[in-house]
Amino acid sequence: MSANEVVVLCPGQGAQTVGMGKSWYEASGAAKAVFDEADEVLGDELGAPLSAICFGGPTERLNQTDVSQPAIFTCSVASYRGLVEREGERPVRAAGGLSLGEYTALHLAGVFSFAEGLRLVARRGKLMQEASEASVGGMVALIGADEGQAEVVCRRAEEDQVLVPANFNAPGQVVLSGDVAACDRAVKVAQEVELRATPLTVAGAFHSPLMQPAADRMAAFLSDIAFQKPNITVWSNVTAEPHSSEDTELLKRRLVEQMVRPVKWAQSCRGMPTDGTIEFHELAPGAVLRGLMRRIDRKVKVTSHDQP
Repeated sequence: MSANEVVVLCPGQGAQTVGMGKSWYEASGAAKAVFDEADEVLGDELGAPLSAICFGGPTERLNQTDVSQPAIFTCSVASYRGLVEREGERPVRAAGGLSLGEYTALHLAGVFSFAEGLRLVARRGKLMQEASEASVGGMVALIGADEGQAEVVCRRAEEDQVLVPANFNAPGQVVLSGDVAACDRAVKVAQEVELRATPLTVAGAFHSPLMQPAADRMAAFLSDIAFQKPNITVWSNVTAEPHSSEDTELLKRRLVEQMVRPVKWAQSCRGMPTDGTIEFHELAPGAVLRGLMRRIDRKVKVTSHDQP
């Protein structure tokens, strides 16, 4: 990386893969320290050390929400620390994260320590896993749809069940979330209006009202956590605008709302600073956000750091 200002993009659930972070762990003492701290903080809470699940799986366990969320948070922070160790501190203009990744961005902004953030995302993942098991929910990706078309599909397919837009990932890519029967109907409705629809392999109906029990319990958990004011701009998934730099209680409410409201990722990215000297860097794992940015704004080049 050069000395230019950077915008840091932080991946969300779905980016996980067995082996994630292992190359960073082996190449960087700073990255290794992050995984070691994560193992110490979580202990045997996940049934095995977090690093062992990240590096060796099994896939089925890594993909469970209560594991994938702390795993991605840890891997992202490890890659960031590894980059800083290798190339020095960079002036960070702003950060944004997709869903879970918003917690990574807030950690980079100094809102909470790594250990505090890890406990938060581990609790969030556990609560969302439990809410998913208590309901029969699913998600469907609409390809080629805009916001208005997604709303039409929801209205025609929901009947007396829950079905809402959950993720505005990029132009032409909207994810719906709700009761699994409504998701099945949405696939048929989408075909009728000449849209492509693909059911997603997910644990539950994330970013929908079916996550309200998890959101309520997360609110109670957050109430006991002291947040610091962010020292860089961090985009909110809920509003597609920067979080308040002063009101940390509002910031907590936004994180709770995020669990039941749509993620406005495309809208957030369009608001981020993109003058010619600013570089965009995506933390590990994967390169999902680089791919989405190509559809959001092709002029913005994103460097991904899945590997050292």
